[in-house]
Amino acid sequence: MGWPGRSAAGQGLCSCQVCGLVSRPEPGEAAARCPRCWTKLHFRRPDSLRRCWALVLASYILYIPANLMIMMETGTLISYRKDTILSGVIHLWHNGNPGIAAIVFIASILVPLFKLVVLTLLLLSVRRGSTWGIKHRVKLYRIVELVGRWSMLDIFVVTLLAALVQIQSFATVRAGTGAIAFGAVVVLTMFAAMEFDPRLMWDPLRKEREYE
Repeated sequence: MGWPGRSAAGQGLCSCQVCGLVSRPEPGEAAARCPRCWTKLHFRRPDSLRRCWALVLASYILYIPANLMIMMETGTLISYRKDTILSGVIHLWHNGNPGIAAIVFIASILVPLFKLVVLTLLLLSVRRGSTWGIKHRVKLYRIVELVGRWSMLDIFVVTLLAALVQIQSFATVRAGTGAIAFGAVVVLTMFAAMEFDPRLMWDPLRKEREYE
């Protein structure tokens, strides 16, 4: 029996990224495959950090226009508005909808920024081989995966409003160019979380224990 906390990779076990089957590739086998689905096995996802960094940096770049460009255009016979995410939040707040304004602000501004900051922290910690707070970092990663879908709230709202007002001849709702950038940020951060291999956080700890 290995010592407590020994990793699966340290025992020669590999988990299939497709079906999840844990198997032990034969020593020296260059292209080991899963016995169940025949997918090529890797102890760690190939180029996980590079791909995740690329997606995170692209998300940072698009996050700025997503918040500065027009998210939604609404028009009636007497008025026409162009709103960014923040101006829409302010408009909702001033028109007696503080609850909806808070939800949109959290889901559309804070959550994407939180995901980017957490992913950056995780990438830097793996890059530096840090063993600090591994369990807390794993929890942060799980939170990022969990809340990812809720970042699409603004896109859902714009789509829903546009569909509802089509039956009214005196009002129009259009998605602005900011919606494209915002949707791209959400999709890229979701892919970044998928590309990040959380097992990389445990490797420095395993190496420390092997040297003890």
